[in-house]
Amino acid sequence: MVKPRRFEHIMRVAELAREIARANGIDPQLAYWAGVLHDVARDLPDGELLRLAPPECAIDAAHPLALHGRAGRTLLEHWGFSGRTPEGQTILEAVEDHTTGPRPSNGVSACVYIADVSEPGRGVNADIRELALYDLPAALRQAIVSKVTYLQGRGIEVHPRTLDAYLALV
Repeated sequence: MVKPRRFEHIMRVAELAREIARANGIDPQLAYWAGVLHDVARDLPDGELLRLAPPECAIDAAHPLALHGRAGRTLLEHWGFSGRTPEGQTILEAVEDHTTGPRPSNGVSACVYIADVSEPGRGVNADIRELALYDLPAALRQAIVSKVTYLQGRGIEVHPRTLDAYLALV
């Protein structure tokens, strides 16, 4: 379902999420599998993203790619991936939230979010990646602040879920 280049990114995210989780006392296998699944819907056409994850706000409608986390969760649920266990719920939340920012109580989601924005193939945010190996909350704060600052600096509206994650950390 993803292009070869995206698959390479996915595997780098999964490995880094596992490494970050291990360094922070979070289940490394959950972080790995959440990383493997995080971009399952990333290469779907806009119409399919909108069908799987109806817009919650104007940003979603204007930029369907922002929906690929929620659409990924929906796909996984349709395929029978269960959120009825704590582990399943943790992975589904991490997939859903990797585009907008993790929920405060989901450490796996934080690992995937940070790994996604800082995996070595992106060529940016090495400082966040290194910080995550010994101070996950500080790395998460830096990653979200960086994203919000970037968007605001370009006059791009910040997604309400990202703003909520931002406000929860600052």
